[in-house]
Amino acid sequence: MARATGASGIGLFLLLTLLFSSVFYALVIATGHLGGGMGMYVTGLMWCPGLAAVLTCRLRGEGLSRLGWHWGAWRWSWTAYLVPLGYAAVAYVLIWTTGLGGFGNAEFLARTGKALGWENAPAWLTTSGYLLLLGTVGMVRSLTTALGEEIGWRGFLAPALVTRLGFTRGALVTGLIWAAWHMPVLLFADYNAGTPWWFGMPCFVVLVLASSVMTTWLRLRSGSLWPAAIMHASHNLFIQAFFTPITAPHGAITPYAIDEFGFVVPLVMVVAAVLFWRRRGAVARPPAPAR
Repeated sequence: MARATGASGIGLFLLLTLLFSSVFYALVIATGHLGGGMGMYVTGLMWCPGLAAVLTCRLRGEGLSRLGWHWGAWRWSWTAYLVPLGYAAVAYVLIWTTGLGGFGNAEFLARTGKALGWENAPAWLTTSGYLLLLGTVGMVRSLTTALGEEIGWRGFLAPALVTRLGFTRGALVTGLIWAAWHMPVLLFADYNAGTPWWFGMPCFVVLVLASSVMTTWLRLRSGSLWPAAIMHASHNLFIQAFFTPITAPHGAITPYAIDEFGFVVPLVMVVAAVLFWRRRGAVARPPAPAR
């Protein structure tokens, strides 16, 4: 029989997440950027929620099956992969066509061509080849870090909160906690695309809340944490490694429009999240964990 620590272990999970994360917050902040420790600090940070979830289950005497390890139907994995590509494409096409930014950052393409060994290739080949590699091989690497977060946020926390609060409040409260977890590196390191904190923080919070609605829906609809991890990985991959860097600056306005800290991507994601939210009746409230 599980030992109760709070109604479903939420308090214990949050405490452990904070304790583990504090170590990597300190290391990232000491270096001042997310690339500190050759990227290992931020990888460690992203695995703290997952470690906290596993340890919470163990301390409560619960099986790890609570976290949703089974794969589930393939359609949810493909949906999770394609949805971020879709909303990112819509957002950046809006940016490029309205002049908030331009398509084809020459500096980025030159750097990418050199890294691929394609210095003399035309821009269209470098762009399409890089995107193909990113969406396949790059996805594997992105998933290894996103999974660490999603074991905690969607594997453990979101189902517990939805059980107590219902889908809408559960997804949004999960999103608020998830956003707050990012704040130390947003405020005290370089997790930003160039906007002031007072602008970037609200944009990022809106983006995370929208993402939480979609990933929570996928977690509950599929019964698996994997679609949530795939969606998280796909979002990080396509926005951070393709759409943002390939966008050329068009004056001082561009940082305020692009990436996770500009206004366009969060607004498009809100529209996508509403479409998921309107189908909230398709997901069942998870049963309360055994005590």
